Amino acid sequence: MVSHSANEHNNLPATVAGTFTMAEDLTVTRMGYGAMQLAGPNVFGPPADRDAAVAVLREAIELGITHIDTSDFYGPHVTNQIITEALHPYPDDLRIVTKVGWLRDAEGGWPQALAPEQLRQAVYDNLNHLGLDALDVVNLRVGGFDSPTPGSIAEPFTVLAQLQQEGLIKHLGVSNVTAEQIAEAQAIAPIVCVQNLYNLAHRVDDDLIDSLAAQGIAYVPYFPLGGFSPLQSDKLEVVATRLNATPMAVALAWLLQRSPNILLIPGTSSVAHLHDNIAAAALTLSEDDLTELNSVAS
Repeated sequence: MVSHSANEHNNLPATVAGTFTMAEDLTVTRMGYGAMQLAGPNVFGPPADRDAAVAVLREAIELGITHIDTSDFYGPHVTNQIITEALHPYPDDLRIVTKVGWLRDAEGGWPQALAPEQLRQAVYDNLNHLGLDALDVVNLRVGGFDSPTPGSIAEPFTVLAQLQQEGLIKHLGVSNVTAEQIAEAQAIAPIVCVQNLYNLAHRVDDDLIDSLAAQGIAYVPYFPLGGFSPLQSDKLEVVATRLNATPMAVALAWLLQRSPNILLIPGTSSVAHLHDNIAAAALTLSEDDLTELNSVAS
């Protein structure tokens, strides 16, 4: 369900006061923050400026964001350690969502890590580096970088469901999956969110988003601002110029208006860029704007 009023978040700025309730104990601002860019180049190693990374996280909380997305394989370990340094002990209303299913090797590669012992260790690592006794949400990340890989996810998802039963995970989600894989996961345990590639130009999941919305399940698009062709970028620029906004803000605003179950987690290592991202939540697109933007889809 979606709450358009601040409710218990009465102190939130209007730009992030819209919330989505994924479960009785899991309400987050629809405009969240993705921590991936807090690590070094190519999401590997430490950042060039750790103090700046800490500052971005603290500013996100000051601006009212209650949803941070991360993973212990970012860095690896780097982003979770920075989150802990910046924000622990955490605000009561902050919800941290993490993911497992990949590792980082010594060369900076992203090998899959879906074996039961790997998943269990990944959960322990997230708990340890975030300083938590239980994780709010853990997403099972499968598939490739930019598209799902068909096949059963029952074995790895069952491992996470067992860890949930042990009290180490409060809620489960899935990432980079097909509708069939979502249904397979739901037959094992409830899910509260799906993270897939989706943006204004890449809309393969249109039907899936609507189906999830009807079930009260959040949809969290990753790569929300990438993959636009020059022609698509030109169309986006026209609308942005008319609204006196940045193309990035328009693309994010389109996602927020696309469906009430869409949650955004744009990432940045810059406080100024963070403010630009959050400004998108206050941008209202007209029907003409939406019609023009919808023509961008590839």
